[in-house]
Amino acid sequence: MAELLYRLGRFSARHAWKVITAWVVVLGLSVGAFLAFGGALSSAITIPGTATTKVTDQLAEDFPDASGGSGTVVFHADDDGTFTDAQKTAVGVLLEDTADIDGVDSTTDPFVTQAEIDDQAREVTDGKTQIADATTALDDGQAQLDDAAQMLADAQTELDTAREESTTSAGLAQLDAQQFELDAQQAELDSQQGVLDDTRAQLKEQGEELGQASRLLEMSSEIRMVSDDNSTALASITFDEAQQEIDPESKTEVVDYISENLPDGVGAEFTSELTQEIPEIFGIGEVVGLIIAAITLLVMLGSVIAAALPILTAIVGVGVGVTAALSLSGTLEMISVTPVLGVMLGLAVGIDYSLFILNRHRKQLLEGVDLQESIGLANGTSGNAVVFAGATVLVALLALNVTGIPFLGLMGTVGAICVAVAILIAITMTPALLSLIGIRVLNRKARARLGQRQEKPADIKPLKTARAWITVIASIVLLGVVATPALEMRLGLPDGTSEAVDSTQYKAYTLIEENFGDGVNGPLLVVADLPDAISDDDLVAQQVEIGQELLDRDGVSAVAPIGASDDNTVLAFQVIPEEGPSSESTEQLVHDLRDLSPLDGNIELGVAGSASGAIDVSQTLADSLPIYLAVVIGLSLIIMVFVFRSILVPITATIGFIMSLFATFGGMTAIFQWGWLSEVFGVHDPAPIMSFLPTVLIGILFGLSMDYQLFLVSGMREAYTRGASARIAVQQGVRAGRTVVIAAAIIMISVFGGFIFSNSAIIRSLGFGLAFGVLVDAFVVRLLFIPAVMHLLGKWAWWLPRWLDRILPNVDVEGAALEHRHLHVDALHANDPDAADCQLDEDAASVHVDAHVPRETSIELNQHAHLVSPKSASLRRQVRALDAVHTLDVAVHDLENGRRRIDVGSFVVTVDADSTAVVEPPTGGVVIVRSAGREAD
Repeated sequence: MAELLYRLGRFSARHAWKVITAWVVVLGLSVGAFLAFGGALSSAITIPGTATTKVTDQLAEDFPDASGGSGTVVFHADDDGTFTDAQKTAVGVLLEDTADIDGVDSTTDPFVTQAEIDDQAREVTDGKTQIADATTALDDGQAQLDDAAQMLADAQTELDTAREESTTSAGLAQLDAQQFELDAQQAELDSQQGVLDDTRAQLKEQGEELGQASRLLEMSSEIRMVSDDNSTALASITFDEAQQEIDPESKTEVVDYISENLPDGVGAEFTSELTQEIPEIFGIGEVVGLIIAAITLLVMLGSVIAAALPILTAIVGVGVGVTAALSLSGTLEMISVTPVLGVMLGLAVGIDYSLFILNRHRKQLLEGVDLQESIGLANGTSGNAVVFAGATVLVALLALNVTGIPFLGLMGTVGAICVAVAILIAITMTPALLSLIGIRVLNRKARARLGQRQEKPADIKPLKTARAWITVIASIVLLGVVATPALEMRLGLPDGTSEAVDSTQYKAYTLIEENFGDGVNGPLLVVADLPDAISDDDLVAQQVEIGQELLDRDGVSAVAPIGASDDNTVLAFQVIPEEGPSSESTEQLVHDLRDLSPLDGNIELGVAGSASGAIDVSQTLADSLPIYLAVVIGLSLIIMVFVFRSILVPITATIGFIMSLFATFGGMTAIFQWGWLSEVFGVHDPAPIMSFLPTVLIGILFGLSMDYQLFLVSGMREAYTRGASARIAVQQGVRAGRTVVIAAAIIMISVFGGFIFSNSAIIRSLGFGLAFGVLVDAFVVRLLFIPAVMHLLGKWAWWLPRWLDRILPNVDVEGAALEHRHLHVDALHANDPDAADCQLDEDAASVHVDAHVPRETSIELNQHAHLVSPKSASLRRQVRALDAVHTLDVAVHDLENGRRRIDVGSFVVTVDADSTAVVEPPTGGVVIVRSAGREAD
C-alpha cells in the first residue's frame, strides 16, 4: 500500500494540473447530478415496522378519509385582544379559500367547529333539562293517574257493596250501568298508564343516550378549537397525501397564502408539520469554525499558503461528497440532518488528512529531501496512515447499516461517502497542490534553513511511574464525574420547543401550551380492534366504555372518539396527555396504554403519536446497538491488531474510547437535558437527547478516536522497533505526534463547534457531541491516559502471541520500509577516520558495519544513499554538492557482555564480540550478517 501511494503521490505531483482538473470535473459532475436528480429533504424521523408505524398504517387503511397528513395554524388576536365576529368570519373565508390550494384536501374552521361543540354541549344540557321536565310531568301525570285509579277503586268498592245490598232488578240494572262506566274509566286509566309507561321508556332511552353523549363531552371537555378567553384558535389543514409524501411546495403555498391574507388584527403561527424548515447546510457558525481552523493552521505552519491548502482540499471534498449524496435524495428518503453530517465529517477529516501529509512533507523538506521525492514519500508514509485511519472511520459509519434503520444507515453511508472522498482528495489533490506550491509551503525563515543541519532534539526521559499512576487515576476520576449525568439521559424526538425562539414553530407551540394545555402539542392516537363488528346502536356505548378506560389512566387530560371503521370493527380515539410529548409522564402514559391491551380480554389497543414514536425509535435503536457495537469494535480491533501487532494496545484504545464516549454523553445530558450553561449554548428549553444521536456519536467518535490512536501509538511502535525501551518509546511517540494531533483536534473541534449554534436542535446537539467528544478523547484520553497506561504496561504493551505473530501480515502503516527502499544506503569508502561505512542493501535485508560509529552522532543521507559523518568537512562539502536529502540519527548504546546496539535510522544493529551484526529492519524479522572487514563497533 505504501509503495502504491508513493507512486500515486509522485504521479499527482508530476501531473498536478491534470489531477486538479480531474477533481474540478468530478465536482462539476456531482453538482450537475444534484441539480438534475436531487429531491426534497424530509424533516420527519420514522422507522418502518414499529408499533407506532403499524398503528398509523392501520388508521390510513381503516379511515381512508383521514389518511392525509395535516398541520395546525394557530390564529391569535393581536395586542392580547379577543376575536370579533368580523374577524371570525374573515378567518373562515380565508380557510375556505385555502382549501382550494393544490394538494389541500380540506380545512377546519375553528370558530364553526367550536360553535358546533358548544351547541352539542348546550343540546345535551337542554336535552337533560327537557328530560328532567318531562320526567317531572310524567311523575305528575302518574300521580294524577294514581289518584284517579284510587278513586276508581273506591267507587268499585262502593259499587260492590251496593250490589250485595241490592235486592231489586231495577237496582241491579242501575248498578250494572255504573259498573260499565267504571270499567270504561279503568280502561281509560290503563290506556293513559300505557302512554305514560311508553313515554317513560322513551325518556329513559333518551336519557341514556344523552348520558352517553354527556360522558363523551365530559371526556373531551379539555379539547377546544378556540381558547376560553376567545383570543386564540386552532385550525387544521388536511392534505391529500400522507404526511411523509406531502409536497413541500404545497405547505409553503399554504403558509404564504394564509400569512399574506390575514384579517386586520389577527396573527397566525404555524406548527412544525407545516413549516419545519430544512436547516442550512452551511451557515455563519460553520464559517466561524473554518476561520478558527485556519488560524490554527496558520499558527502551526507559519505560512498562509500552507494553511490554505488543507482548507481548500477539504472544501472541494465536501462539495463532491455532499452534492453526490444529495443527488440520491430524489430516489431515497433523506432526512435534513444527513447532508449536514456529511459537511461536518468532510470538512473535519478533509482538513486533518491533508494536514498529516502536508506536515510530513514540510519536515522532509527541512531535512533536505528533494521536492518531488518528498511528496511521494509523504504520500506513501503519512498518506498510508491516513488511509488506515480513514478505514476505521468508514467501518464505523458503514456499520450503521447493520442497525436495520433506514434513515440511520443512509446517514452513515452519506458520511462514509464524504470521508472516502476526503481520503481520495488527500492522497491525490494534496500532492498535486504541493507540487505547484513548491517550497513556498515553508515560510521564509524555514526556507532559509534548507540544507542546514537541524538542531539535535533534547534527550527524552521516560515518564515517572508515580506520575503515570496519578495521570491514569485522575483521568478516570475526571471522566467519571463528567459522565455522571449520562445515568439520567433520556431519549426522544424533537418537538416545537427545540426550534428557535423567534421561529413560527416555537411561537405556535407556546401559544398552544398557554391557551390549550401542553398535552395538545403531542396528542396520542389509540386504535381499538374489536373481536366482532358492533351494531350502530351499541357503538356509542362501546366508545364510552373504552374511552372511560383510557381516561382513567394517570396522565390523561382528555379523550375524544375520532370515529369507527366502515365495518365497525375498529374504533379510533384521540388521547390528550396532561403534559407535553417529551415529558416523562407522557412516556409512561404510552406504556400504560399499551399495557391495557387486551382490554376486557379481547380488545387489542394500539398507540401512535410523537411520544410513542420516540419510544419506538429508542427501543429499536437499543435493540440494534449490541450488533452495531460488535461489528464496529470487532472490525476496528482487528485493524488495530494488524497495525500495532499487539493485543493490549487495541484493548486499551477501546477502553479509552468508552471513557470518552460516556463523558460525551454526560456533557450532552447536562447541557441539553438539564439545561446547564443553557445561555452559552442557546438551549432555551431543555429536552431529552435525540434518540439516534448516541448511536451516531458512537460510530463517528470511535472512528475519529482511532485516528488519533493510530497517529500517536504508531510513533511509539516505530520508536520501539528501532530499539528504544518501551517507556522511552512512549515519550518519543508522543513527542513526534502530539503537535499534529493537537492541531488536528483543535481543527475538528472548531469545525464541529461551528454547528453548535445552528437553529436546528438536532444539528446543535450533534455538533456539540462531536466537538466535546473530540476534545475529551484527544486531550484527555489520547495525550494523557493512553501514554500513561502504555508506560505502566511497559514492554507488555507490545506482547503478541507467537502463533499470531507468525500469521499476521506486516502492516507498515508509517511507511518506514518505503523510506529505506527509496533512500537506500550504499557504502562510501573514504579515508576519513570519522566516516561510518554502514551499507544497507536495497531491500533492507542486511547491514554491514565496517567502521567505528561515534556515540550519539548524527549522519546525513544524500540522494546517492551514502552515510557520511558530518565531522568531515570534505565529506560535508561533497554531500552538499550532491544535494543532501535526508538526515538519520545514529546512536551507540552499551549492552551487557561487551555487546553494543547501534541505531541507524529505523534499523537496530546489535554487534556481538565476534563481529556478528544482528539487524532488525523496521519491516520486522531479524537478519544476521558478518561484518565486511574490520571489527564492528
